[in-house]
Amino acid sequence: MNKEFKLDYQSPIGVIEIIGSEECIQSIMFVDRDISMEHQPYVPKVLRDCYNQLDEYFKGERQIFTFPYEQKGTLFQQTVWAELTKIPFAETASYRNIACSLQNEKAIRAVGNANGKNKLSIIIPCHRIIGSNGSLTGYAGGLWRKEWLLNHERKMR
Repeated sequence: MNKEFKLDYQSPIGVIEIIGSEECIQSIMFVDRDISMEHQPYVPKVLRDCYNQLDEYFKGERQIFTFPYEQKGTLFQQTVWAELTKIPFAETASYRNIACSLQNEKAIRAVGNANGKNKLSIIIPCHRIIGSNGSLTGYAGGLWRKEWLLNHERKMR
């Protein structure tokens, strides 16, 4: 079993907890708590890279992330998450759009379920998913964060 490391990033919209191993990032999630002041004597390079790239994203200097990551899930979830990464920066798509791109228009609810299980916020851009009618839909980090992220990306474009 790989050792797990954690690092908090203070974003403009709250604390983001980064979890990973020596090799890759496994979770990037907003947490409703203050930044952890717990000192870790060692933080792997991949976590420091993730931290720095998130900082560049929030400063408006980065649109693409280059650190290694992995996310465990079913084959269907992996396929949905791969489709999410194809949504262009500062643009949006709906669950229906993703289901159609998977050639399974009836899978809208399953796409929504997979989207909700995404543990790599921002990197796998589930915040770019909106309702078919253009409305903001659920987001684990809260709709206000989703709106902020979409506006942030539009300003950066």
